[in-house]
Amino acid sequence: MFVGALELDVLLGDVHSLKQKRSVVKPVVAELRRRFEVSVAEAGHLDLHRRALIGVAVVAADAEHVRDVLVACERLVAGRPELELLSARQRLLGPED
Repeated sequence: MFVGALELDVLLGDVHSLKQKRSVVKPVVAELRRRFEVSVAEAGHLDLHRRALIGVAVVAADAEHVRDVLVACERLVAGRPELELLSARQRLLGPED
């Protein structure tokens, strides 16, 4: 069993309140969950209205599949015009860890 985690630190565009932030982040989280069948949540920068930390987790029997899913998730977020991806950090845990 392999577990992969991805942290995506994003800067939001023209957002001036936490309510507007939710209206931008929530559809991204929902799309990641729907398209890739991963666990995903807004996991940081909760009190900042122009920043968000999105956490993604996936479990699979194959490490390459985990990496592929995490890369696809990163690409989806990077391709969203309303977001600027500041950083992405992947972690992979396997049977030896």
